[in-house]
Amino acid sequence: METTGEKLPARVSGAHVVMIVTACILLVPLVAMQFTDEVAWTALDFAAAAILLLGAGFTYVFFARRFGTRLQRAMFGGVVALALLYLWAELAVGIFFHFGS
Repeated sequence: METTGEKLPARVSGAHVVMIVTACILLVPLVAMQFTDEVAWTALDFAAAAILLLGAGFTYVFFARRFGTRLQRAMFGGVVALALLYLWAELAVGIFFHFGS
């Protein structure tokens, strides 16, 4: 086998994938804000969304390798996704807990 001296690309880690996917998801409201007044996120909104998405992603990457089968990893991913959606909805509109009056 002949080589040209070029290095093979480094393997992309799960953490890199989580960061790239989080950035892509956060680009959606950022771009939407340029075209409509219906989307009005503040820096705090972006920070909260980034923390939630990165936290869920890193949690899955860290713990999923401890599960043996694809089914177990998929079930754990579903639990993480449900927890993310619950927290997102709770922070957005307070579906389950209403603080204040």
